[in-house]
Amino acid sequence: MRTALALAAVLAAVPAPGRGAGPAEQPAPSQPNAAPATPPHGAPAQKPAEPQDVNKALYGVGLAVANSLEVFSLSPAELETVIRGLRDGWSGKPKAQLDAKMQSSVNDLARSRAPKAAEKAAAREKEQGSAYLAKMSKEKGAKKSPSGALVFTTKEGTGPAPTATDKVKVNYTGTLVSGRVFDSSAQRGPVEFPLGNVIKCWTEGLQLMKVGGKAKIVCPSEIAYGAAGNAGIPGNAVLTFDVELVEIVK
Repeated sequence: MRTALALAAVLAAVPAPGRGAGPAEQPAPSQPNAAPATPPHGAPAQKPAEPQDVNKALYGVGLAVANSLEVFSLSPAELETVIRGLRDGWSGKPKAQLDAKMQSSVNDLARSRAPKAAEKAAAREKEQGSAYLAKMSKEKGAKKSPSGALVFTTKEGTGPAPTATDKVKVNYTGTLVSGRVFDSSAQRGPVEFPLGNVIKCWTEGLQLMKVGGKAKIVCPSEIAYGAAGNAGIPGNAVLTFDVELVEIVK
């Protein structure tokens, strides 16, 4: 068990996709670590309930490990070696210890493989993104900005529409074509920024919204983060943002 936990710690430490910088291209403010909840004095601790579908949750564990391994750009044979290490760690009889030297080797491998992994991810996003854009452009209710952002109104606003020179306050969640969330304002609250200082997709897309409204904005890579990508966002990624336009900040 200790070995399995150590493996998880190493995977968490190596370079891997993280929180995206968001449409305003600003890193999210750091959040204080929340203190663990404790039961009232004398009250017994509640045992956490297991999910109803344990197999589904366990499959999710596998997906989480696979996401952590993406940076290593493993071949099928290398994946088998990783699985052998996972199995040995789970059994409590590893062939080697995950000491500082081995952790350093894991980090070195991740750094050396990162460019190749990024290249593969960008190629995947380009292929999937093209198909996704073609599909979404045919969806009912799509409004298109001058540069190609697709805007789907989910709640019509009653206030004014912003201009490119306005400062706006929004709530948003950004996802990749795969559905993975790369950034969200949900935990840190509404975000304010000048509309002219963000990715072009947002500058144009939010001008098709009204205050109080909500919309899904689909951003082609060319007017988002392009071939280079951004923190937690692969190159060539088509992005989808669920946005609520809270107000135009005066």
